[in-house]
Amino acid sequence: MTQKTFLVTGAAGFIGYHTSERLLARGDKVVGLDNLNSYYDVRLKESRLARLQQHENFRFIKCDLADKAGMEQVFRQHQFDVVINLAAQAGVRYSLTNPHAYTDSNVTGFLNVLEGVRHSGVPHLVFASTSSIYGANTKQPFSETQNVDHPLTLYAATKKANEVMAHSYAHLFDFAVTGLRFFTVYGPWGRPDMALFLFTKGILEGKPIDVFNHGDMVRDFTYVDDIVTGVVAAADNPPEGDKNWDGDEPNPATSYAKYRVFNIGNNKPVKLMEFIEAIEESVGKKAIKNLMPIQPGDVPSTCADVSALEKAVGFKPDTSVKVGVENFVRWYREYYRV
Repeated sequence: MTQKTFLVTGAAGFIGYHTSERLLARGDKVVGLDNLNSYYDVRLKESRLARLQQHENFRFIKCDLADKAGMEQVFRQHQFDVVINLAAQAGVRYSLTNPHAYTDSNVTGFLNVLEGVRHSGVPHLVFASTSSIYGANTKQPFSETQNVDHPLTLYAATKKANEVMAHSYAHLFDFAVTGLRFFTVYGPWGRPDMALFLFTKGILEGKPIDVFNHGDMVRDFTYVDDIVTGVVAAADNPPEGDKNWDGDEPNPATSYAKYRVFNIGNNKPVKLMEFIEAIEESVGKKAIKNLMPIQPGDVPSTCADVSALEKAVGFKPDTSVKVGVENFVRWYREYYRV
């Protein structure tokens, strides 16, 4: 396989770090971009980055997606075969109190990525969307063919905006675009604002953990290595336009343009209480549970239909929650010397 040059935005982030590692391990060049913002502990981002910087084929650029001039310079100075946009302001609850962070990064920032791809002739853009986009939908498993016009948070709304912005650029400027709707990703080097991290920390410290919706939640927890396998396979397989696409009965998942959106999840939903039990087992301690009502913007259940991604690139997640949680707890103990 010929060596490619990838731009990975959000390279110091959880999924961006793992994706960059995988690309470097197979011999590709990676330009990693991140603004190293303080949404969570910057030291964790710097630790991920330090590991990437051990590779000779990795180059880091500190830049904010919303910095128009900075982003123009990145695309002027490098020629990329593929752009994987994983930088975003993440988190559902944070969007209730810091809405402008989401429009800056996820709308203005994403526009700067699209413009960079367009003007420098990058043939393929892969970008992160989210399972949150299904919003008020209740029919499960969630399928890409469903309408997604009822987001429940601004975060989800900005990701919906990304999908429609990307489609318009694929139509206008004839480059390939793949959107990936991530379902609850977990694993080593994960985000401190995510349930697995918070629960593990709380249980180890003997402190109560907040369990929302009184524990009556179901999530399609997906191990990060499985996610990365799907991201890289999608990056290697740019979509073609669908010649049979019908404007009278438009399929939201495909297009006459070189555009696809895919769910990327485990397709094996797990009850939150079972997930907590797996953590308790790995840690060797019982959790003190603080049962709380559902939070604004949260959905009770998520489950991904991943048959489209399986058909397109052979995506088959195979890491059990037991194994994935054990791997995370082992990493957490090592990293934080617990």
